[in-house]
Amino acid sequence: MTKPPSPIVINLAQHSRGLAQRLAKGLGGEWHQYVKEGGKGGGNSTSAADKIFHDTLAHIRHAFSASRPLIGICAPAILIRAIAPMLASGQSDKYSDPPVLAVAVDGKYVIPLLSAHHGGNALATRCAEICGGEVALATASDIRLGVGLDDPPLPFVLADAGQAKLVMAGLNDGAKLRAVSDLPSRLAHITEAWYDWLQPLLAKQGTAHDSDDAPIELRLTLHPISANTKRMVFHPRIAALGVGASRQCPPRALMALLEEGLARHNLSRHIIAGVYSIDKKINEGAILVLANSLGIAPRFFTADRLLAETPRLASPPSSAVYAATGAYGVAEAAALAAAGSDGWLFMPKQKNATATIALAIAPSGTQHQDSRRRGRLSVIGMGPGGADWRTPQTITMLREADEIVGYRLYLELLGSVISDKPHAAFALGEEVSRCRYAIKKAREGKTIALVSSGDAGVYGMASLVYELLAAEANEFEIDASPGIPAHIIASSASGAILGHDHAIISLSDLLTPWEVIVKRIEAAAQADFVIAFYNPVSAKRKTALAKARKILLGHRPETTPVVLARNMGREGQTIRHSTLATLKVSEVDMLTLVLVGSRQSRQVQLGEAKRVYTPRGYTPSKPNKPKKPNKESKA
Repeated sequence: MTKPPSPIVINLAQHSRGLAQRLAKGLGGEWHQYVKEGGKGGGNSTSAADKIFHDTLAHIRHAFSASRPLIGICAPAILIRAIAPMLASGQSDKYSDPPVLAVAVDGKYVIPLLSAHHGGNALATRCAEICGGEVALATASDIRLGVGLDDPPLPFVLADAGQAKLVMAGLNDGAKLRAVSDLPSRLAHITEAWYDWLQPLLAKQGTAHDSDDAPIELRLTLHPISANTKRMVFHPRIAALGVGASRQCPPRALMALLEEGLARHNLSRHIIAGVYSIDKKINEGAILVLANSLGIAPRFFTADRLLAETPRLASPPSSAVYAATGAYGVAEAAALAAAGSDGWLFMPKQKNATATIALAIAPSGTQHQDSRRRGRLSVIGMGPGGADWRTPQTITMLREADEIVGYRLYLELLGSVISDKPHAAFALGEEVSRCRYAIKKAREGKTIALVSSGDAGVYGMASLVYELLAAEANEFEIDASPGIPAHIIASSASGAILGHDHAIISLSDLLTPWEVIVKRIEAAAQADFVIAFYNPVSAKRKTALAKARKILLGHRPETTPVVLARNMGREGQTIRHSTLATLKVSEVDMLTLVLVGSRQSRQVQLGEAKRVYTPRGYTPSKPNKPKKPNKESKA
């Protein structure tokens, strides 16, 4: 399971540095300290900060975009002004936003501002304990009810969050309730834990939890009872689902078997805490689809571990299953192994022509120590490096990863997004080692993020990963997140030079023979493509760009626009304009991208700025005639 994100403590005032340091240490988080640009940092206390920043609003936004809990020792309005545009972007919701808290500079008050019922209030309580202050709660359910009913602690889950809002509204208006559990007596400790959680609410109501005259019911159950405006339904997530499937079992057949089994035994799917099988089925599509539909990462046991559960099986041991798997049963054995020594079968083996399932109750929680999960390798394009250029999908994948792998500079550019996570940094030239390491860790069941700058599929690590995997059995999931490559950023920053057909060519001959590169330049020149040259020069390679320029001058005029784009999307970004005639190799270094226009490309002066564009072929002097609107039907 991925380690919960550690918080970022942002401090603005010099006199509250000690408070920031205590909070960061007590919460296992990071301390980020504001220092006026050009300032010396304010002594030893500030030098102990994990990060120094100068632009407050920008830094708060970047910290928030890292999807980690954010604690600001400052006025709440500062935090609100910083993150408000991000909340209005359409990428925000109460279930995915990280908690945001404001702490008074003297530590007397802690104010949850965002995601209060999804970690914010709990984090505020911890902060108040460290500060010796008080939590200033503003959420109605916490003030009037004493608990956030829509955020139950594990193992309890809500059956219907939508209906829960309506029930809580009624309780906030003073409606009485009764709390009822119909769990079997063997699960009395689960029922007791549920009542303990509800105790502040029951105490405020001043009634017994089983009062018959209360119009609103809170129910804890294993059964699929419908929630409504008068009933809030909770389920204990305490069941282990064991699954067996034949090779290429149709996913629909396995899904139908589960639904039929749950209906037959009158059980809710919400009670399922984990999906388990034998490790020989780690790539079985039907099992992966089923687990995904439940929002659960499947786990797998060895045959020997399942064999040890043989005495507890409810179904007769199968010699045919043993011959195929090395265990006398899969579904029941996997469910029991996950449920632990005090678990028991609640739904014995159910089967159809291609699959088996069984459900065991895990009263002490599901047991993972003897099982392995299916790893995942996320190949990530981080864009140029700045926080403003990352996609939400990229941030999600980075936060879900157990470890981040990449070139050292790229990991440094990711900053707070990964600073609380293990990461493996590699040097330039270690690309193969980098990918092999990531693959090895994913095979061990880890969730790994392999990072490339720009887009991982454009001169990045994606193609190398697939090349290494092409001849090997794959036992982990692989996915990708796109990033913005430098030539796209450079084109936008300089106008629209890529407005028509274009080619991308690397001038590095480390992996491609120079003779092949020459043929590609000549072909692109003859076809009149706009060309983006990556890796135009290096410390040891000074002549490639000059040779490319000579080839191009044989096919397009000396006045052809050239854009020299350096450090795109990063600090120190520069755009310079040139032509094929005036282009000097001495103006280019290894951080520069060179864009050469086609014969159609044009340079224009717009006010103080130069812009280069390549026409697509429209005729602005003859605008398209708008189509006549369809006549409305008289029907």
